Amino acid sequence: MSAPARRGLAIIGGGKIGEALLSGLIRRGGPDGILVCERSAARAAELAERYRVPAVDLGEAAVRARVLLLAVKPQDIDALLERLAEHVDEGHLVVSVAAGVPTARLEAALPAGVPVVRVMPNTPALVDEGMSVLSAGAHAGEADLDEAEALLAAVGKVRRVPESQQDAVTALSGSGPAYFFYLVEAMVDAGILLGLPRTLAFDLIVQTALGAAVMMRDSGEHPVQLREAVSSPGGTTIAAIRELEKHGVRAALMAAIEAAHARSVELGRRSDESR
Repeated sequence: MSAPARRGLAIIGGGKIGEALLSGLIRRGGPDGILVCERSAARAAELAERYRVPAVDLGEAAVRARVLLLAVKPQDIDALLERLAEHVDEGHLVVSVAAGVPTARLEAALPAGVPVVRVMPNTPALVDEGMSVLSAGAHAGEADLDEAEALLAAVGKVRRVPESQQDAVTALSGSGPAYFFYLVEAMVDAGILLGLPRTLAFDLIVQTALGAAVMMRDSGEHPVQLREAVSSPGGTTIAAIRELEKHGVRAALMAAIEAAHARSVELGRRSDESR
């Protein structure tokens, strides 16, 4: 295996995140230099046809690509690493988006010195609005982080954190889309209760959520300031906020995120203990 001949990227795993990254990269720069590796032959053929990229087996992926992006479920990572270990060396960069799997576990299963970067993405990567947070393993340097960041920037924003913060990241941005979907579901139901057609209520809430997100991103103002600007004295908004506070919505949301963090920590410990 000749490391200098390697170039490009192999996406290993053709699930939602794997396909999101594949499609985002192709939209940004075309299919050249990208390979896909998927254990389901039918799914591999589907991705190859849809995106016009070669579908290859794991050995060929490691021979041809320098960057190996592991986009499999956490429960499948050990079996993948066992097969991958015989094909990789220090000339590769392994980027893992397997939730809750620490870099130490990945490094222990691979040959010594292989650089590993751990990433926590989220599902809005499917629409190029993802939030990906990455951490370096013991052998990954600044150039490796730069390369991983450039890949993930194809599907949204990227931040770097120490790996010790990844469980908190999982609780906030990894699981975060579900919290917003949950709130939108409740607000749409409220609109229906008030007599609006479901489609209209949905359109109203989705556009409102989108507009509010852009305001928070672009205005530079604190969310409290933005909320107060909508809350006229004695008006409808402040009446609604009073009910949210009365029912403990703020405390419930904070407790929910703490529970997600605790579960992420627990899953990480279980994965280490199961080795």
